[in-house]
Amino acid sequence: MTTWAVPYFDLVLGDLEREAVLGVIEDGWLSMGPRIGRFERAFAEAHELPSEGAVAVSNCTVALHLALAALGVGPGDEVIVPALTFVADANAVVQCGARPIFADVVSDDDWTLDPDDVAAKVTPRTKAVIAVHYAGYPCRMEALQELCSARGLALVEDAAHAPLSRDDEGRMLGTVGDVGCFSFFSNKNMTTGEGGMVVSRDPELVEKVRSLRSHGMTSSSYQRFRGHAFAYDVVDPGFNYRMDEMRAALGLVQLAKLPGAQAARRRHVLRYRALVGERLPGLGVPFAGREGEHGYHVFPVLLPQGTDREAVMRAMAQLGVQTSIHYRPIHTFSAYEGTAELPVTDAIAPRILSLPLFPTMGPAQLEFVVDALAQALGVASHAA
Repeated sequence: MTTWAVPYFDLVLGDLEREAVLGVIEDGWLSMGPRIGRFERAFAEAHELPSEGAVAVSNCTVALHLALAALGVGPGDEVIVPALTFVADANAVVQCGARPIFADVVSDDDWTLDPDDVAAKVTPRTKAVIAVHYAGYPCRMEALQELCSARGLALVEDAAHAPLSRDDEGRMLGTVGDVGCFSFFSNKNMTTGEGGMVVSRDPELVEKVRSLRSHGMTSSSYQRFRGHAFAYDVVDPGFNYRMDEMRAALGLVQLAKLPGAQAARRRHVLRYRALVGERLPGLGVPFAGREGEHGYHVFPVLLPQGTDREAVMRAMAQLGVQTSIHYRPIHTFSAYEGTAELPVTDAIAPRILSLPLFPTMGPAQLEFVVDALAQALGVASHAA
């Protein structure tokens, strides 16, 4: 097992998380119970939504699936998604029986969905658009809203990287479109191990998602246990996409810690930008001018043209720095290959490199990473 001087991500859970989970075990109710409701209300209120505006689910992939299903996406429909994102966005579309249509990103500097390319991809079959707030930076939501409103399309926000983040108008990401989806995977800004949340300002849509989450049933086992219901009906052919009480307990603790963690991420990103500017002035850094209340979930750089990325990653690993790639575009995977030509995405994809970023990083680690990248780029250029 490799011991990293700087791992790509370092999860730190403490006494509060431990006590929260032990509390669930001591209470003896592990499935959907009172903590789920508390977590949902706290998350909704933190995102300036009505208290009933959030539905906790087992992960963000099912959040996307539920959101699309509740919007009526089905066989024969098309959903426009960026290719430069995690494959879950496309997979959720396919699980609804619909077809993902891949759109390009804006530019070398802005890796979010290009509204102009979205407009060019709309057909009579288009039902929805998924806007992914890459790295926690907002998409061009005003333009996407205008487009979707004019064409009668639903707008879904993939805010997996963007809890407690705002767009340039100060609106909470995930709450701007028709429905928003969040991730609590282990490397996200807040974590429950696995887990996700669906949010919306539309109460009917929220109730549809809530029903579909648990087999389309009209009451939960906890409600029946408490004597609040004695029977149930099934009103939709739904799914088992529920969250458990232990994850909800973790989520409540992590949500309370999130503002401090976000602030640390922002400090680290600003310092990274300064160090790269000083020591690697030719290196591309997307979103370099963005300093608002964003998610700062990952810190990607754009390697120089012709760089052997794998050589750089190997050299950094030898120096003790773990790196990653966000993302290999979806349309290059075997399941989706040949489904799109995206000039901006295709040009930047082979050059993307994600550097370590987590709240507990120290200043020396940030400098170590940038120095290691400089050495690695020298190694790669000599090897070429």
